[in-house]
Amino acid sequence: MINPFDDTYYMKKALQEAEMAFEKGEIPVGAIIVVEDRIIARTHNLTELLNDVTAHAEMQAITSAANFLGGKYLNKCTLYVTLEPCQMCAGALFWSQISKIVYGASDLQRGFKNLGTTLHPKTEVVSGILAEEASALMKRFFIEKRNLN
Repeated sequence: MINPFDDTYYMKKALQEAEMAFEKGEIPVGAIIVVEDRIIARTHNLTELLNDVTAHAEMQAITSAANFLGGKYLNKCTLYVTLEPCQMCAGALFWSQISKIVYGASDLQRGFKNLGTTLHPKTEVVSGILAEEASALMKRFFIEKRNLN
């Protein structure tokens, strides 16, 4: 039987979160965390709203999932995020021992891969899922932001 709940399905949910961020004037990054085909955290960037540089979508999702699970380790969870995590988020993901990270668009300037940040040795990484859609949303956000200034 085909499982409809694949990486593309969940990345679409993360993209919905990114759209919400876009509508709020936040950099459009969305994230969800899934365990056993159940979404246990869904969020997006809140750095402007909370006036907090650490309020990235991934950080919000980690906190939400840990609260849901009642523990700090996410070793049976998958994070779906529309943009490659930054160094800060990758560090938090390392400590959470998350099992899998699936991201859409690469971030060649601030992404953890180019900065040499490591993840937990048991963390699986999948990239490029709906990357074009995630990248297009990001580009649209910055074009509109430049046009307003």
